[in-house]
Formats: sequence, structure tokens, C-alpha cells
Amino acid sequence: MAAFDVVAVADVPADAVTASGSGLDPHISPEYADLQLDRVAAARGLPATEVSDLVAAHSSGRDLSVVGAPHVDVLRLNVALDRSTAGG
Repeated sequence: MAAFDVVAVADVPADAVTASGSGLDPHISPEYADLQLDRVAAARGLPATEVSDLVAAHSSGRDLSVVGAPHVDVLRLNVALDRSTAGG
């Protein structure tokens, strides 16, 4: 993962190398989303700033301000990226 995203091993978030038993995690950490931002922007043919804005729009903090961890809703983000890529 570190070599793939060209970052130091210490900068790879834990959720980048762990997964649930199903492998279908609906959320990732904001840190993991940021790590992939430039690669996703290039693959989608979108400006990195647009992808960053979409990540922010599909991010949530802790539930009830204390439970869980901040996260990015990957499903909703991918739908938004599809719409942006399709021009709509």
C-alpha cells in the first residue's frame, strides 16, 4: 500500500491494510480517502480539488460527537464521482 500510493509506511492509515470479514466495508477513514485522492482524481479525469470537495461532502464525524470514528461513506462518494465523471 505504501509503495502503491508513494507514501511512507508510517503514513498508511490502519484501515488501508485491514478489512472486515466480508471485505465490504461501507466506510473508510478520511486519512485513507486523502491518501487515494490524487490517484482517484487521475483515474476519473477530475481535478483533485473536485474530488476533495466530494470527499468532504460525503464525510461524517463521530456519531453523536463521541461514538465511532470520523468516516467517508464510500458508496455515496462513488455515486457522486460517477455523476461527476459522467458530466451530470
